[in-house]
Amino acid sequence: MSQALSSLARMTLRQLRQVASDLGVSLYSRKSKEELLEEIDTRKPEQASDSSAVSLFTIEADLPPAPRPAAATKVVFLPRDPQWAYVFWEISEADRQGALTSGATQLALRLADVTGLANGATHPHTLQEVPVDAHSTEWYLPVPLSDRDYRVELGYRQSAGGWISLATSAVARVPALHPSEQILDQFVPFTLETAPGTTMATLPSPVEAANNDLHERLYQSATVRWKRFGRGSEAFHEIDDNESSRLSGVGLNPSGIGLWASGRNESGLGGVTPRQRAFWLVADAELIVYGATDPSARLMIGEEEVPLSSDGTFRVQVPFRDGIQLYPIQAIAVDGEQKRNITLRFERDTPEDNSNPSSQAVAEWF
Repeated sequence: MSQALSSLARMTLRQLRQVASDLGVSLYSRKSKEELLEEIDTRKPEQASDSSAVSLFTIEADLPPAPRPAAATKVVFLPRDPQWAYVFWEISEADRQGALTSGATQLALRLADVTGLANGATHPHTLQEVPVDAHSTEWYLPVPLSDRDYRVELGYRQSAGGWISLATSAVARVPALHPSEQILDQFVPFTLETAPGTTMATLPSPVEAANNDLHERLYQSATVRWKRFGRGSEAFHEIDDNESSRLSGVGLNPSGIGLWASGRNESGLGGVTPRQRAFWLVADAELIVYGATDPSARLMIGEEEVPLSSDGTFRVQVPFRDGIQLYPIQAIAVDGEQKRNITLRFERDTPEDNSNPSSQAVAEWF
């Protein structure tokens, strides 16, 4: 192979087409590189005597370099699982040199929790900075909390303590580690077959949640320091045998109802025709404690941790029985440094309770 042909073989297809165009090769744009080399080699001797022939090296020197895509600085955040996320990035040479000129010392990634926020805002105390190798282009980041929205910022730390931001990723959702623990409103179904002393918290519920007993534990914690009172009339009808005898002597039964209240005397004769009827009544109440705090915070009611929804709200239902209940509520920031608290005090009193469920309804003469 001649030296000229060897030089042609090292040229790109675009350069060969330029040479073929100068030599007058027809349909050069449709030919392959091998066909162009053959056509140029056969026409070269014909043009050798032509003083106007252009040198191949001159043509190659005059051609501009092949265009290359300009590198753009970018960072991509991809959650891998509920505990880890994969981040990869690219930094243009201009941005890298500009950052180094501005005093950049350490390449780093900043992971921020942006759940429920817009316009680039982040939740306080959730920003985490992870130093990375200056020549790396990918990294695995540990995720603080699952089931949250995060954004990653790529930048440099400055020697003076400043920050040079290069690029910000799109917001991505980290999947939940397990099914949601949030306690939704679970109104206890009302039943008229409840026996006295059975609390509303123990009634059957159509939805069984992981923390279904949280309501009862909160109530027990709120009343542990106070004397337990009976429910309804139990708090007022605690009488001994002597008191029962005294009431009977004056014509009253332990409930305070006289023998003559039904219109009947002791002989069974009344002023109206006697008849039997059964009657009953049940009623109770519940207490709803609700509020909101920073979604990344930890919320405690007494010694119990209460799950928060994605926007930081919480709502729990607890029994509301006779007596005093205290609910100390505390919110703790994710860094553990800031705290807010409030204590709620409730007291219920049932001055009269002449109720009974249908299962204990007995026929009475009227």
